[in-house]
Amino acid sequence: MKKTGLYIVIVGCGRLGAHLANRLSSEGHSVVAIDLSESAFPGLSADFSGFRIEGDATQTAVLREAKVHKADVLIATTHDDNVNLMVAQVAKKIFNTPKVLARVFDPRRETAYAQLGIRTICPTSVAAGLFFDAISEDE
Repeated sequence: MKKTGLYIVIVGCGRLGAHLANRLSSEGHSVVAIDLSESAFPGLSADFSGFRIEGDATQTAVLREAKVHKADVLIATTHDDNVNLMVAQVAKKIFNTPKVLARVFDPRRETAYAQLGIRTICPTSVAAGLFFDAISEDE
């Protein structure tokens, strides 16, 4: 990431969300982590300098509290493709967040997200690609 001092909102503070939040915070970015459950936040390191919001990110009031309208980036990392899509769409269309990224588990949904201007990371597709590469290396 080239630009420093980004304001980043991460929705979902499981393993992936917490890892991203910790790393981005340590790189000097302002980070807000949102999760439905307070029990998700212990994944944030003691050095995490950002904010934690316990709440449902599908509710616009929670996104307003996180100041998504000021965010440079929103990353939706929950375990629910539908939640990720909804939050990403709201960030993009209502709050005009310039960069919106979402994790999507179902590779068939990647096209739908792309048509909405939402960049996706699909663990299924990424893992499959790595496996195919590993198979090719052994030939």
